[in-house]
Amino acid sequence: MIKSIVNCLDNSPIIAAIPNDRIGEDDIPSSVEVVFILSSNILTIEDRVNALKKSGRKVFVHMDLIDGLGKDLVSVKYVNERIKPHGIISTRNNLLRYGKEVGLITVQRLFLIDSMSFVSGINMIKNYEPDFVEVMPGLIPRAIDELKRRISQPIIAGGMVTQKSDIIQALKAGAIAVSTSNMGLWDL
Repeated sequence: MIKSIVNCLDNSPIIAAIPNDRIGEDDIPSSVEVVFILSSNILTIEDRVNALKKSGRKVFVHMDLIDGLGKDLVSVKYVNERIKPHGIISTRNNLLRYGKEVGLITVQRLFLIDSMSFVSGINMIKNYEPDFVEVMPGLIPRAIDELKRRISQPIIAGGMVTQKSDIIQALKAGAIAVSTSNMGLWDL
């Protein structure tokens, strides 16, 4: 399944990062193959995931940002068994580790704010081995390049991506894809 996601990102490296439930499936260009649901709630997330999957997209749910879901292993089990996305996103290692155990594709969201977070991020990735790493903010090509040389996981750049040039720089630095909530960039 990871290979399938990588193929989708090779075809269309823009990930629609959906920031709220007001953005509907019709708002997402047909060229977008991978979607990150960044915000929702336990009452609407299942229908949202089903509609996006029905449209042929690969769907990831951000475990840390769904209202009504706990931040524990039972919530991962619930998401896997009931909501059934292709994968999950989190900053929490324990959720990602368990997500992999139950068969979900995992995306470690990594905030690189200083050199210490860079080093601890590398250690965390090596210890927990997520399937993908989303580097935030996505405006740091040099850090993407350095991270790519030190880890084996595909890198997704995200956060503060507001211009086409941001996407180009992140991809040139070695990111496999770029997630953005800027709807104007989804159909590049």
